Amino acid sequence: MKLNSIHHIAIICSDRDAALHFYHDLLGFPIIRSSFRKERQDWKIDLAVNDTTELELFIMRDHPERVSNPEAYGLRHLAFSVSSVPATVAELEALGITCEPVRQDAYTGKPMTFFRDPDGLPIEIHE
Repeated sequence: MKLNSIHHIAIICSDRDAALHFYHDLLGFPIIRSSFRKERQDWKIDLAVNDTTELELFIMRDHPERVSNPEAYGLRHLAFSVSSVPATVAELEALGITCEPVRQDAYTGKPMTFFRDPDGLPIEIHE
């Protein structure tokens, strides 16, 4: 078996406007599809990360909040590769997105840091 690439990453969000503002307006991921699913009373919004990977946003109310401390089993965080962590941090902070201090990855030796989406999902940027 050969799994070629990641097709999409699904994220459950609590607020449609906040999620679109963060992922589309601030982070710049283009909207591919957006639809209200009447039978489920939720929104499904697909965003393009690149030519092969999508973010799939599910806007659902009344779901449990994310467990983060202590960390639970399952997806730990979402990570994006960037050319320059310090430059990306400056761009994010200019948009009002707070980042943790930049540190060196103990395994790769490369700069990395985290910020969070409106629902607290940790997002990493890594050179």
